[in-house]
Amino acid sequence: MRIFSILLLLTGLVACESTYYSAMEKVGYHKREILVDRVEEAQESQQDAQQQFTSALEQLKTLTNFDGGDLEDVYDEVNAQYKDSKAAAETVSERIDEVDSVAEALFDEWQDELEQYQSASLKAESKQQLSDTRKRYAAMLKAMRIAEAQMDPVLSRLNDNQLYLKHNLNARAIGAVGKEFSRLEQEVADVIKQMSKAIAESDKFIASMK
Repeated sequence: MRIFSILLLLTGLVACESTYYSAMEKVGYHKREILVDRVEEAQESQQDAQQQFTSALEQLKTLTNFDGGDLEDVYDEVNAQYKDSKAAAETVSERIDEVDSVAEALFDEWQDELEQYQSASLKAESKQQLSDTRKRYAAMLKAMRIAEAQMDPVLSRLNDNQLYLKHNLNARAIGAVGKEFSRLEQEVADVIKQMSKAIAESDKFIASMK
């Protein structure tokens, strides 16, 4: 019963997407343009996530260098940075999924339309263009998914830090968090680097679609 419900939900989502694409095409806004727009939106979300992870790291650095003041206020900021980082990561994942959704719809449509050609030469050229576009897209999506996966250890470590501080808000706890800082710093650097690669791949893909 549960599987049937899930299938119904997925069918409904696909139907909604199809209805959306059809409506947009009626006003001259085709899947190709939607894909480019969604890739640009995914880029923006990755750039926002880069800034947010950097901000969370800087806040933890401030904490590890704590030298008087209200520890509760510092913890509240660390917790807020974790929540903002989690939200930023969720947005990145949502945007990547939206990119993949319209890309698959575009490629399916393109593949189906190959059978409508009367000209063998034009059909062969369009088929090659589809193949090339799929390859460029696959490279971009792979870079995006790698960056997406690398956000998980960063979020886990940020969560560990805020949980530990929540129940151990003292100088000893700050020292413990400080020992973990270098590892977090490296993980943030890694995810920012991979996101930069994904953004670069997106720029190449967008250029090829225009």
